Amino acid sequence: MLLPMVICAQQVDIESRYKQIDKAIAEFPRYVAQREAKITAARNAFEQSSGQQKYEESYRLYELYRPFVSDSAIYFLRQCIDIAEQQSDHNGSVRCRSQLAIRCSNIGLYDEALNILDSIRLGSGLDKLVLGTYYEAYNNVYGELSYYTRLDDMRQLYQRKEQYYKQLMFEHLPATSESCFLRREQAAQAEGKLKEAMAINDEWMKTVEPGSHPYALTALYRYIEYKLQGDSTQMLYWLTESVLADIRNAAMDQGSMWELANELMLSGDVDRASRYISYTSDCANRYGSRQRNWQIAPLLTHIANEYKSQSERTTSQLWGTLIVISILALLLLGALFFVHRRNSQLHAARNDLKTSNDELASANRLLATQKDELSQLNSKLSTLNSQLSESNRVKEEYIGRFMSLCSQYIDKLDNYRKMVNKKMKNKELDELFQISKSTELKEKELEELYENFDTVFLHLFPNFIDDFNALLQPEMQIHPKEENRLTTDIRIFALVRLGFEDSSKIAEFLHYSVNTIYNYRARIKNGALGNREQFENRVKTL
Repeated sequence: MLLPMVICAQQVDIESRYKQIDKAIAEFPRYVAQREAKITAARNAFEQSSGQQKYEESYRLYELYRPFVSDSAIYFLRQCIDIAEQQSDHNGSVRCRSQLAIRCSNIGLYDEALNILDSIRLGSGLDKLVLGTYYEAYNNVYGELSYYTRLDDMRQLYQRKEQYYKQLMFEHLPATSESCFLRREQAAQAEGKLKEAMAINDEWMKTVEPGSHPYALTALYRYIEYKLQGDSTQMLYWLTESVLADIRNAAMDQGSMWELANELMLSGDVDRASRYISYTSDCANRYGSRQRNWQIAPLLTHIANEYKSQSERTTSQLWGTLIVISILALLLLGALFFVHRRNSQLHAARNDLKTSNDELASANRLLATQKDELSQLNSKLSTLNSQLSESNRVKEEYIGRFMSLCSQYIDKLDNYRKMVNKKMKNKELDELFQISKSTELKEKELEELYENFDTVFLHLFPNFIDDFNALLQPEMQIHPKEENRLTTDIRIFALVRLGFEDSSKIAEFLHYSVNTIYNYRARIKNGALGNREQFENRVKTL
């Protein structure tokens, strides 16, 4: 089942995937109606049932409501608990209380989740799967608490408890359950074992039906796998697979759509990101999850700020146009005034003095304007002179090094020629063929080129690494292992500092793909202090 999907992902047109999503969103009311029809049928069966069948119908309603409406899902879980306790079904009661705790922790009700779990008395004779669900609930709530707390000591405490209950959960739940697959894959990702994580996802994918709601979660984690590998095509394919499965199953609790909106925002597609985040925000409100709203709120704010920036730029352009029009209007009025004044001179000599005074006042205003313009021009010239001086210094340094390298390369080429001539003369053609096949010379020369670049750059900008790290968040700062050498990340932004803004030019110099350079730049900018959109402009001033 996976091989055709992988081939499809490699050949996919991402734009066509977005059109499928837009179409699915337009048809979303129909998908909602289909789920509501199933719920109505299940409600009728629930009302007409009794005893154990009523418990089963109530649990079926919980399953239908679980991704649809949080409050209703919780209501029918409570119905299950009441029915189980009336029938002295301890297994059913513990199972549903544990599921209720999971639902509460998933929507951000952590205190309620812990209170529910603390109220459970396990006793003896509990089913192994029920115990596994109980431990899963504890693992889930402590995992959520460790992720969202801002206190380091509490995070460590929550993480220890999360690991403790995860181990117990693994001992009681089947290895092929969704909960076990999810946590095993998360652990492999956290440890950087990407091949192992992908193998787990392959196993998990075999257990779900394509297009189903469980498939949406599996596809979402497959997206994360490819994102960690830097494969943007496969990454977006599996993310859109997850989004489409959520929409077509009328799921209101949608993590994949939020991720897609975020990816679109990072790529600059603000309009589509806004449409998608508005859609998933509406779904989150209908579902009733404050946790999902917490996740969506920062992206909504970011999109709003982006629109505000665009609006400010448009307003600025309008003001500029208005000023130009105003100046032209003033010039026109001045011309009309001048014509009128000249006509007045012809008709009445007594107006000569008044006209002269008006001309003098106009000349004074013009002189003041020219003086201001001259002052601004001098300021710009001073800035340009400073930039030109630095540019000359950089140019002289690099020209000197370039001439030296050219001389060295001439010597190297001559030595290479002599070596080839000697081996051809001695008929050592096999050895010469092996030498020509090897890329060692290219790699050595590239390394020497980068070393020369690093040396010259750090000679020109000795404090660049420290100043660059000062623009980044502490956890994103980069410290080269070798003295007087740059890492690939810093070397990219060193080229930006020298005026290379085009990713294709940087990729050509560093022998990387354009996509790789784009990902490097995006990742570093995401770790910037302050406004990430101004990060590269700030680098240019270092």
